[in-house]
Amino acid sequence: MKALILAAGLGSRLNLDIPKPMFTIEGKPILEHNILLLKKHGIKDICITIHFRKEVIKNYFQDGKKWGVNIQYSYEEELLGTCGALRIVDWFLNNDPFLVIYGDNYTNINLTEMLSFHNKYKEIATIALFDPNKSLNSGIAGGVISLDNDFNITSFIEGRGNKDKTGYVNAGIYVLERKITDFLLEKVPSDFGKDLFPYLLEKKNKLKGYITDSFVLAIDTIDALKTSEEALKQGRIK
Repeated sequence: MKALILAAGLGSRLNLDIPKPMFTIEGKPILEHNILLLKKHGIKDICITIHFRKEVIKNYFQDGKKWGVNIQYSYEEELLGTCGALRIVDWFLNNDPFLVIYGDNYTNINLTEMLSFHNKYKEIATIALFDPNKSLNSGIAGGVISLDNDFNITSFIEGRGNKDKTGYVNAGIYVLERKITDFLLEKVPSDFGKDLFPYLLEKKNKLKGYITDSFVLAIDTIDALKTSEEALKQGRIK
C-alpha cells in the first residue's frame, strides 16, 4: 500500500520558520513519528507533500532509507489544500487503495486494523474518527460527524467547532479507493472535511467511519503543543 503524508502547510500559527510537521514532540519531528507509524504497519512507499521551507523536510528525510522506507515528494508551488493535493500525485498512485495522513497530527492509531475495516466494506473512503469524550486529544475542534449502526457516515460537518463534544471528530487519517480522484472538485484549494467528503455524501457515495480510541493530537499552535504534551504525560497509550 502507498501512503500520502500531507505536510505542505505553513507553520505561521506556531510562529516558527519551519514546516508544522517538523515541530518536535517527544524528541522527534511529528512527521518522523508518522513515518515510523506507517512503517510499523508495513507501509513503506510514502509520498510527502511539501511547500513551505521544503528543503527542511527533504534534507532531513531524503529518500527515507535511514528509516527503512521509500520517500518521494510532491511539491506544491501554490497550496492546494488537503484534497487538492491529490490533483498532482497521479504519478505516485496506482489502482490500489491508498492511505492519507495529516502530517501535523500525532497519533498511535492501529492502521492494520483500520485497513482490515476498509477491506471489509471497500467503500470509496474510510475515515478515522474519534470520540472527543473518550480519546486522548488536544482539543481538536473539528466538527460533528454522525454514523448509523453500520458505520455509514450520515452527516459530515467540519470547520464549525464542536464545543459540546457531540458526535465524532475527524482524525485526519483516511483509506481511499483510487476512484476518489474522479470526484475531485474544481475548487482549489479544497479540503477533505469541508469540501470533498460532504460532496461525496451529497452524490450518494457511502463513506465509512472507523472509530479509534487511540490518541489524536493536532500540533498546529503553541497552545495545542502544550496541551498535547500535558495530555501525553497524563495518559499516553503505548
